[in-house]
Amino acid sequence: MTTTQTHDSTQDIIARRDRHMTLNYPRYPIAIARGQGCELWDADGKRYLDLFAGFGAGLLGHCHPDLVAAVSRQAQTLWHVGNLLHTEPQTRAAEAIARHGFAGRSFFCHSGADANEGAIKLARLYGHANPGSTGPRYKVITCDQSFHGRTFATMFATAQPKVREGFDPGLDAHFVHVPFNDLSAVESAIDDATVAVMLEPIQGEGGVNVPSDVYLPALRDLCNDRDLVLICDEVWTGVGRTGRWFAHQHWLTSADEAPDIMTLAKGVGGGLPVGVMCAGPRVADLYDWSKAGGVKHATTLGGNCLSMAVTATVFEVIERDGLVERANELGRYITERVGGFGRSNSLVREVRGRGLFLGIDLDLPDGVAVGQVVKRCMDEGLMVNGTQNTVFRLAPPLTVTQDEIDEGLAIMERVLGEL
Repeated sequence: MTTTQTHDSTQDIIARRDRHMTLNYPRYPIAIARGQGCELWDADGKRYLDLFAGFGAGLLGHCHPDLVAAVSRQAQTLWHVGNLLHTEPQTRAAEAIARHGFAGRSFFCHSGADANEGAIKLARLYGHANPGSTGPRYKVITCDQSFHGRTFATMFATAQPKVREGFDPGLDAHFVHVPFNDLSAVESAIDDATVAVMLEPIQGEGGVNVPSDVYLPALRDLCNDRDLVLICDEVWTGVGRTGRWFAHQHWLTSADEAPDIMTLAKGVGGGLPVGVMCAGPRVADLYDWSKAGGVKHATTLGGNCLSMAVTATVFEVIERDGLVERANELGRYITERVGGFGRSNSLVREVRGRGLFLGIDLDLPDGVAVGQVVKRCMDEGLMVNGTQNTVFRLAPPLTVTQDEIDEGLAIMERVLGEL
């Protein structure tokens, strides 16, 4: 007997949600019912082309057959045993990260903020093991317009005041914020209590800001010279999105230049809640329970078998299908096409980013914010995003086709042409 799945209407779903969930997010009046590849359908049957992939988390699109198969196999085998026992899916995932990244050890958790908390704690341990003249080092330097999460530590690491409003007194003295892409500002901010520099290789929420070619190598040298831990927050930019396996590899090209800690989330779980803190040999042993005198950091459900089976498969699919180089090629195509449109439409100021992580900086008419452009695109069936009032963001699945890109950019160009 064949059954037909039915859904409540969008209006009904939203009404029920508003009664029973906290209203943290200003959500669009859309209730998504299903997805396939780069396409979504809402509860009323309307189709959307998804070129933002759930804030980049849907790295291989919706319901990728290899991921469906991986989670289905694992669901029938083993879900969760706790982290006092070994499992093969965790090992596969950690091996893939090390193979494509650097000689690091991975700690698995649930989100980007969770991974960044683990990185900050590990840096603190390094500051205790290697104190300054006045005692243990604890300060972390981060960059203006950064975003590192919304947990208590990471929201003070985040150099956007709106994220911290209402939560004072906080940890302001523990984090120092300096301009992005300004090495002299970092150097001036270092004092005897400084232990780490934490930054996104390409800023995401800050507007898809790309550093100069000399910034990260010089920062690596500075951290070496001043005995600082270099933390690269690759929550947005990791796992092939920017046309490298990890975005820092655009500039830090050798094993000797690798960050001391790299954090991952979003795409690394293919849409499941996975965070990763990968620590290099300089700092990883500080989390070794046998050397540290006990457990210094832990989580119960992080690294569960279902999530790890999917994470390992994400790496396998990207490698098998050549999706890192494909992200490069499609990123160049988008940049060239939007650049051509910008030459005939003065609203486009600049296209920034790498691979399939792009920001289109718009010179919008007075009274028009990028959120209104995004809403118009959604009305036309295109899922995208905006940030920093003027930056239109694209982060499609790595599996997106050129035809789908053309379809989405045609909608964007039509919306902008009507402003």
